[in-house]
Amino acid sequence: MNPRAIAARLIHQVCDHGQSLSQVLQTIPDSAINQRPLIQEICYGVLRDYHRLSLILEGLLKKPLKTRDGDVRALLLTGLYQITSMRTPDHAAVSETVSAIQDLKKPWARGLVNGVLRHFLREKDQRLQQAVQSEEGRWSHPQWLINAIRTAWPEYWQAVLTANNQRPPMTLRVNLTQVSRKDYLNELESSGLHAHLLPNSQSALQLQQPVDVALLPGFDRGHVSVQDEAAQLAAELMQLQDGQRVLDVCAAPGGKTAHILETANVEVIAVDADANRLARVEQNLGRIGKAATLLTGDARQPKDWWDGQAFDRILLDAPCSATGVIRRHPDIKTLRRAADIQTLVELQTQILDAVWPLLRPGGMLLYATCSVLPNENSEQIAAFVERHYDATEVTIVAEWGRETDRGRQILPGDGGFNSETVGMDGFYYACLKKQS
Repeated sequence: MNPRAIAARLIHQVCDHGQSLSQVLQTIPDSAINQRPLIQEICYGVLRDYHRLSLILEGLLKKPLKTRDGDVRALLLTGLYQITSMRTPDHAAVSETVSAIQDLKKPWARGLVNGVLRHFLREKDQRLQQAVQSEEGRWSHPQWLINAIRTAWPEYWQAVLTANNQRPPMTLRVNLTQVSRKDYLNELESSGLHAHLLPNSQSALQLQQPVDVALLPGFDRGHVSVQDEAAQLAAELMQLQDGQRVLDVCAAPGGKTAHILETANVEVIAVDADANRLARVEQNLGRIGKAATLLTGDARQPKDWWDGQAFDRILLDAPCSATGVIRRHPDIKTLRRAADIQTLVELQTQILDAVWPLLRPGGMLLYATCSVLPNENSEQIAAFVERHYDATEVTIVAEWGRETDRGRQILPGDGGFNSETVGMDGFYYACLKKQS
């Protein structure tokens, strides 16, 4: 199949059927494996620039396409993306995109696709200028999210939106039980891969250029994992000690679970509602040679899976809007809706209230999200402390992020300390201690 046709179908599944990009990318046929980099580039690029490209397309179409032709609309977006953001020569972008119609089995659309893309080429500068007149076009975010981020971070909202549209770095977590960070940096250099030490996590390195994990020295032996620096802070904030009993709630896909086990000799019980995603936790732990008790269960219903023994530490990596990791998951901008936020806040509240009784007196719960919205973060924790007389916030003293009324917030792009580092994902952390 034409890779542009494959990309169009995947984008159609995301935008019109609500599937996640990571899900649909797994359906790329084996016959197209050599074209996977191009397919991924188009999918990520179109979704990253979706709102701007959509505005341009609306202005070029004489009438909107029918719902059943969402795949044709997606193909047109891929053509616009190639012309505006890829190095593909204009004539090739047009001809290859038109050729993709054959694989979509909609021959009537050949003339439409050809006409729309050639129309755009004739008026490219004018159409691009028109698209950025609106905030949605300028920032390529839905208006509700622009408004929410501006309200939450009036001094930083433009920087957040800009960071969301950047390509994310490839950051590594070195398994310090197997190799030192400096030694692994030398291994990378010996393999022709250039990286930098990062300042906020003791185990973090950032590659200058992303590579396939198969090229990372010792990856198959668990020497290193792919994890953003912001996510690596969780295990360090938990103040783990050998012999502790640790609950990891909403654990999949297991990056933080693995880091906990790399940090201290502890007993870990990892719980997730999705059995398929929990299988990924098992795979990740197997690669680094660690083990945990993995339980499929609803975090809101501990009675269904808890053995009654209290925990010294709890990590709640709460379900959230993921508004801090849009640069890694640009489909969030098309999948998320304003109404979703309150639903997520209520779910977070239910999970917090459910797992708090499982913590022993004197123990600590670390609440984490990859959101930048206060109602999921500082406001959520403030309300929790109000409800629970035995909960005390432990102030996080750090050079990373920024202090909020409750907890500490990292905004996307924070922590880039020179021109060669991109900075962290957006993350929020709050430490809660249970009074004895």
